[in-house]
Amino acid sequence: MGSLVLLLCTGVTCFSAAGAVPPGGDGTIAEPLAEGRERVPTAKPQVKFHLRSTRDSEEDGCPLIIGQRLEGCGFNVTAKTFLIIHGWTMSGMFETWLGSLVSALQEQEQDANVVVADWLSLAHQLYTDAVNNTEIAGRSIARLLDWLQENPLFQLENVHLIGYSLGAHVAGFAGNHVHGTIGRITGLDPAGPMFEGADPSKRLSPDDANFVDVLHTYTRETLGVSIGIQMPVGHVDIYPNGGDFQPGCGLSDVLGAIAYGTIGEVVKCEHERSVHLFVDSLVNQDKQSFAFQCADSSRFKKGICLSCRKNRCNSIGYNTRKTWNKRNSKMYLKTRADMPFKVYHYQMKMHIFSYMSLGETDPTFSVTLHGTNGDSKPVSLEMLDQIGLNATNTFLVYTEEDMGELLKIKLTWEGTSQSWYDLWKELKSYWYRPAKSSQELHIRRIRVKSGETQQRFAFCVEDSQLTSITPGKELWFVKCTEEWRKRSISNLL
Repeated sequence: MGSLVLLLCTGVTCFSAAGAVPPGGDGTIAEPLAEGRERVPTAKPQVKFHLRSTRDSEEDGCPLIIGQRLEGCGFNVTAKTFLIIHGWTMSGMFETWLGSLVSALQEQEQDANVVVADWLSLAHQLYTDAVNNTEIAGRSIARLLDWLQENPLFQLENVHLIGYSLGAHVAGFAGNHVHGTIGRITGLDPAGPMFEGADPSKRLSPDDANFVDVLHTYTRETLGVSIGIQMPVGHVDIYPNGGDFQPGCGLSDVLGAIAYGTIGEVVKCEHERSVHLFVDSLVNQDKQSFAFQCADSSRFKKGICLSCRKNRCNSIGYNTRKTWNKRNSKMYLKTRADMPFKVYHYQMKMHIFSYMSLGETDPTFSVTLHGTNGDSKPVSLEMLDQIGLNATNTFLVYTEEDMGELLKIKLTWEGTSQSWYDLWKELKSYWYRPAKSSQELHIRRIRVKSGETQQRFAFCVEDSQLTSITPGKELWFVKCTEEWRKRSISNLL
């Protein structure tokens, strides 16, 4: 745990909850015994439940207490019930995201019960102690749900637990211990330390509810530890931006953040992005983000996985739907840095059919998409492998704007990448290149598939006699027509 403590305490204040008494197995804390007095068997509940309502004048809402009547709180036993579970806390207070999530749920599901599970006394501990308390908190939630089930109108299938970080595993324990099967659990970047590789009964797993969906937003490993769990733990596991870096979160290198004392800000931004993506899915119903099933992040970045056949794509967040695929369906997507997070994905296949003296340098391309709704900014084509010559190369392109129907594509050869190693390769290639040779590629056609609409288009070079592109130059492509095909064939003859 040495590396874990270093990761969690560098740049922030480490603490031990003063005066905390180790929790007992029954989920209560016994009062300290005063000198000269007999012990009184009083106990304080360690997990509190509050029904939040837009009608509440108090911020905490109406307390739900096992054994007491529900009528005073206005709890609707026949409606959906959302139960929000926070994570580990260093402040001992609720994070600001909780109010945003409550409001978004109330706006979307106005008749539903929105309940907040307060396990702050168990979470406001050293991380290792808070981890050991997650099952206690989960058992307390299970007891609440068992009590609610005493009313025959209350159905567990209408219950949706939403747990963030450690709270995701609390939700898993609740689902494991409740009598019956919870309808849905959403894990928002479930905590990784002490849960990675753990037995399914000791963490969130697909066994804990009828449907378990998970958003992973901070799976980058540093010092041997990942703040968010890396392994898939649900029926559907979604990794926005690969799960290891979220746009808009500043320093992507956590070691650099440690050096500059900003580790807390990086953790907060990337770890909490899972919550904001879920809130976004509630408040921006007209801009739903879609994720695509893929074996791994590398293949997705190459643009290989943009299919919706056989449930291979899904909405993210609140609108994620249950599929009948096998467990642990890993899905990926790109997002913007801010709300609304939706982007538009395109698979781009470019066949390079001939070349001249490319040498050892790797071309750096960008594309500009022109559609009925306007033009995109130039988008760099990410080169994960060396470009294939006399082969079809596949790329993932995404835009923040809805381009509408694509009309034209401008391909620009920016030159070569400019790392010191690449500069050396370029100089060496220049020295050993015949004096009159030049770098040149020939491209006739680009095929495009839209991830969001699943439509496919073929774009042909605007002038069928001009198919070459060289560094610093550009090629224009328009939708292929029968006339273009005939003209192209005649040119070849």
